[in-house]
Amino acid sequence: MTDFSGTVALVTGAASGIGAAITARLHAAGASVLLADLDADRLAAGPSGERLRTAVTDVTRAGDVEAACATAVEAFGGLDLVFNVAGAARLGTVLDGGEDDWRSTVDLVLGGTYLGIRYGGRAIRETGRGGAIVNISSLNAHVPLYGGSSYAAAKAGVEMLTKNAALELARHGIRVNAVLPGLVRTPLTTGWFDGGPIERDFTARILAGRPAEPDELAGPAVFLAGPDASYVNGTSLVVDGGWEITNYPDISAAVGA
Repeated sequence: MTDFSGTVALVTGAASGIGAAITARLHAAGASVLLADLDADRLAAGPSGERLRTAVTDVTRAGDVEAACATAVEAFGGLDLVFNVAGAARLGTVLDGGEDDWRSTVDLVLGGTYLGIRYGGRAIRETGRGGAIVNISSLNAHVPLYGGSSYAAAKAGVEMLTKNAALELARHGIRVNAVLPGLVRTPLTTGWFDGGPIERDFTARILAGRPAEPDELAGPAVFLAGPDASYVNGTSLVVDGGWEITNYPDISAAVGA
């Protein structure tokens, strides 16, 4: 494991799933970490320690994101790494889904990542050491999801935003990359794992034969932020167990259409 001693990181969506796994890896490797999440109860029940701080954060609100970055700087003396993990989806078809649900998902997934890059990037620039930003996009940036047009479009936007940010932030010594997970066992995906036909269809199409565990995404994300990826910038790493090269199951029954 890379030694991150002396490094300061901010992780959004840090209270559970991939964000919690990234936090655990960074902390174990010596980093100081600011855990940002909207779920105050999960943050309070989560890990604590000398090199950990928490900030209840709505990533769709610029003031919250800016304040979380400021908290990291105040607590640990700067900011080096940002992991934009927070995200969720409200499913609904293009014809019959709720317009507010569509906008809410795009605002959270794409807008939240934008704010994380904007204010996290500013704090890294001010620290003056350079650094890295890793955005969690999705396989759905490449593969459509029935009933998930807002999520897929937003995650595709995250992938291109990553490239654009890499172009703009390179002059400040900041690398920006994206991880595109496939199906991962997290609190947000528990509904898929009921032993029913959709779960079996997923499993049959994933070459690894199973969904990922959060730590299997944390490893690639932390790699992209570390020195072993010093020459990697503006790219996307698909981490899906080989799913993208097969095809997507029909989940219309789960969407109710």
